[in-house]
Amino acid sequence: MRFSFRPVNPATDAPLLHSWVCMEYARFWGMQSATLAEVRAEYENIQSSGHHTAILGMEDGNPVFLMERYDPTRSPLHGLYDAEAGDIGMHLLVAPPLRPRPGFTTAVMSAVLDTLLADPTVERVVVEPDATNHKIHILNARLGFRKHALVRLPDKEAWLSLCTRENFRDAALLLTTQTASEGATR
Repeated sequence: MRFSFRPVNPATDAPLLHSWVCMEYARFWGMQSATLAEVRAEYENIQSSGHHTAILGMEDGNPVFLMERYDPTRSPLHGLYDAEAGDIGMHLLVAPPLRPRPGFTTAVMSAVLDTLLADPTVERVVVEPDATNHKIHILNARLGFRKHALVRLPDKEAWLSLCTRENFRDAALLLTTQTASEGATR
């Protein structure tokens, strides 16, 4: 799977994003009851903030995920952990699938981490998923995130988790090895 990335355009992408964030599977995104105008305003604020950026992940020209990149020192995480130079925050929402594709979300997360860590100024990726979002905790661990602290944010209790360049490299190598051995046994 190959993905490309482009910035979110709130004026044209708000209807798509609204259709995703209002669905039950996206309940951890916290926007289920948001109106189209509220979603557009949220992404206008993000794109104009100077420290938070929303990006659409594309596959064959079709949007398949939303990634947000942010400065954790300018977020509700400020003061909740020992931030380091080179930390970058990330949020991820995969679009509702048209058909199930085994390994798709892992491939998306891997592509996002590859992209973030390709920036030489980034040393660690920081995430803070809802403490009750067990599926994302499993995925995060598979890709090298390590739980750091349970933190209280304005809208949730979250597991602050960190992934270094080395953690991701080791996890990616393990995933590649597992995928190769699974293919050999089929």
